[in-house]
Amino acid sequence: MKRIDSHHHFWQLSRGDYSWLTKDLGVLYRDYLAVDIRNELTYANVSETILVQAADTVAETEFMFLNAYTQNFISGVVGWVDMESSNVFEQLSWFMENPYFKGIRPMIQDIENVDWMLKPELTPVFKFLEDNDLSFDALVLPKHLANLKELLTRHPKLRVVIDHGGKPEISKALGVDIAKSVNRQWAQDIEELAKNTNVFCKLSGLVTEAGSTATYNDIEPYMAHLFKCFGVNKLMWGSDWPVVNINSDYATWIDIASTFIEKLTRQQQVSIWSGAAKRFYKL
Repeated sequence: MKRIDSHHHFWQLSRGDYSWLTKDLGVLYRDYLAVDIRNELTYANVSETILVQAADTVAETEFMFLNAYTQNFISGVVGWVDMESSNVFEQLSWFMENPYFKGIRPMIQDIENVDWMLKPELTPVFKFLEDNDLSFDALVLPKHLANLKELLTRHPKLRVVIDHGGKPEISKALGVDIAKSVNRQWAQDIEELAKNTNVFCKLSGLVTEAGSTATYNDIEPYMAHLFKCFGVNKLMWGSDWPVVNINSDYATWIDIASTFIEKLTRQQQVSIWSGAAKRFYKL
C-alpha cells in the first residue's frame, strides 16, 4: 500500500538559522538530510514526502527547494515567510513560481503572543493564501485552538492542516481519560475545528508529546479521537522526522500508527496513508 509521509524536516547545522536547535536537544543536534532518511522510507514503504520548514528564514525555504529538485521522493515543500514583512506578497509570489511550493507554516508555537494569528495586519496575508489556494500548516498548541477557530470564521476558504494533532499534553495525562484530563479542552476544540471542511489534521508528533515511557495504549485514545473527528478523508499520517527521535524513532512510530490504522478497511487505510495528503497538498 502506497504511503506518503506528510511531515518531515531536513536541517544542516552549518547553515546557522535553526535558532531553536541547541546542544541540549541531544540526538537532534546534528545534520539530518536525505541520506539519513532513505532507509527509513524504504522500511516504511513511503514513496513520497512533504518537506516542512524548520527555521524561520526564507533561506531555509530555498534550501528545501534545492532538496526537492534533487531528491525524487519529495513531492511538496511547506515554506516560511515573514508574514509581517512589507514584501511578503512579493516573496509569496516568487515562491509560487516553484512547482514544489504548497504553502507556508509560521512557527506559531514559538511566538510569545498567543493571539498573534489574529493580528489585523495579517488579514491581507491570509486573504492572499485564500485567493491563491495556498495551504496553511498550523503549528499550534492547545492554547491556540480557540484562536484558530476564530481565524477560520474570518477566512472560511483558508485551507488549514493542524500539525501533530494540535499537540495534546499526553505526557501530563498518562492513564487518565481524555475527558477528565488536561486535554479535555483540546478534545472539544479539535472536534469543533474538524467540522470545517477545509481543516485537515496530521496524525504525527504524538509519540513526542507522549514521552519516552508511553505505550501504544497511552497514545491510542488520542489517535482514536482524531480519527473520530476528522475521519479518513481529512486525517493524514506524518513522521515528524527527525523530531520523532527525541522519544522514539521513525520505525516505531509507523508501527504504532499501523497498529491503529490496520483495524480499518483497506479504502480507509489508503486515505490516511496517502489520500488525504494528496488531496490537501494537491500532489
